[in-house]
Amino acid sequence: MTDPPQQLDIFAHSRDVMLRNDVLRALERRDAASARAAWRALAAEIDADLALPPLDVLTRVLEQRDDSPVPDHDALARERHALAQEVATAARQALGAEAGDTWLRPLWAALAARCERLPFNPARPDDHAAALWLRGGDWDAAVQAVERIESWRRVPAPLAWMLEARYRLGGLDESWALLAELAWLAPGRLDALLRHLRDPLLMRLHKRFDAAFDSDGQSNELAWFVAWLLTQTPALAPRLALAQPAQHSDAERGMRLLLELLGLERQGRHHDLVQRRRSLRELHGPLYAAYMATR
Repeated sequence: MTDPPQQLDIFAHSRDVMLRNDVLRALERRDAASARAAWRALAAEIDADLALPPLDVLTRVLEQRDDSPVPDHDALARERHALAQEVATAARQALGAEAGDTWLRPLWAALAARCERLPFNPARPDDHAAALWLRGGDWDAAVQAVERIESWRRVPAPLAWMLEARYRLGGLDESWALLAELAWLAPGRLDALLRHLRDPLLMRLHKRFDAAFDSDGQSNELAWFVAWLLTQTPALAPRLALAQPAQHSDAERGMRLLLELLGLERQGRHHDLVQRRRSLRELHGPLYAAYMATR
């Protein structure tokens, strides 16, 4: 014979939920005083509640808000690490993964604002306002922060930041030229960014490229991605043609040759077309094969 349901247990459970929700609602409003009062009420009734430690971390973040400029890169690294580790873990435990990441964005933006005066240090690329503005979801501020970095288009980290910011602001159509430049300059960074952006079209193209393109065993295979794209989607030519000259690598030369070839095809200039095809074959056999497979 089973015992009848205990109404007192149901009430106690409802009380737990209510107390936790009081803290969560205050955190969502970013009301530090109310969050601490609600946290204390929860701790007084259920001192072993598993939600107490992460809720305490988030409440302390609001209580200890600091608007003073970050003095140097070492201090920024410490704050960035604490936010990315302890605070992020607590936010995801208390709020769930997606809601936790959303709650963190104003904190990333606040940290970015406090370190705007720190110059870009190539040896410590993560410790810069532009990277933090991206984590905070302020794409315009990220663009402005990158533009203050001298020769940003020739440095992998700022170029990747600008590509992400432009993508967030204007979509893929506005991003092709920067994507090409990043592919030539730092294919490893482009690979990481493609996985981060999770753009459906780029993911499909990347997968097709990995399956179809023979790189002759080169470790920088993704450097050839945009040139290969032209063999599959010639309509991208006007967008990719906007890419600024970079380091004149073989991968860049391959894309430039393909742009010439597409133009010569439209003009029907057979003699010049034969010469340019020979140049492409001599430059990179796999790219030439991919181009001829569509002819």
